[in-house]
Amino acid sequence: MSTHAKRERLLLADLLESAGPDAPTLCENWTTRELAAHLVVRERRPDAAGGILVKPLAARLERVQAEFAARPYEELLRLIRTGPPRLSPFALKPIDEASNTVEFYVHAEDVRRAQSDWAPREPDPVFADALWSRIERMARVLGRKSPVGLVLRRPDGRTAVAHRGTPVVTVVGEPGELTLFAFGRQDAAHVELDGDKDAVARLMTAQLGV
Repeated sequence: MSTHAKRERLLLADLLESAGPDAPTLCENWTTRELAAHLVVRERRPDAAGGILVKPLAARLERVQAEFAARPYEELLRLIRTGPPRLSPFALKPIDEASNTVEFYVHAEDVRRAQSDWAPREPDPVFADALWSRIERMARVLGRKSPVGLVLRRPDGRTAVAHRGTPVVTVVGEPGELTLFAFGRQDAAHVELDGDKDAVARLMTAQLGV
């Protein structure tokens, strides 16, 4: 596994373990157990994981995910830590890096920021650049449902246009915070928003992300 994805995988597993199986998360009102089951199904059950993006397959995904959620929590954590089977596409380093770095980062923050005593991570410039490179490539997809023009901007001025339109709201923050915002965690992201008051309000309740 690649450096960023491997680190985020292990960090996420540790956070899930520390929180326990019944803790809240920021993800779809899931508990940590349900989030762990989602992560395992995504990597190990491609026959069901298609339901994440394809609505006609959603019912099967929910059924398989519920079956995994019923397993011992310790088993789910072990499967997350050990990673995908050898024949899984996720076992290939380039795919692991491209698909899992942001996935694991966002879900780690889903666990961390849902706890009352959470603390922010120390900035890592190399990892921040890795997140930003993905945000630049994914911006149009993540912002396609924005009801207003949406611009994502780092404090150093680097910018990605997520949605063209007017009025425009510019969201300013570190790459990790912009990642959370663009993936639909607007309330949890530490960012500054520059734009018309009504446009900002519409953006804060918009369904962003994949």
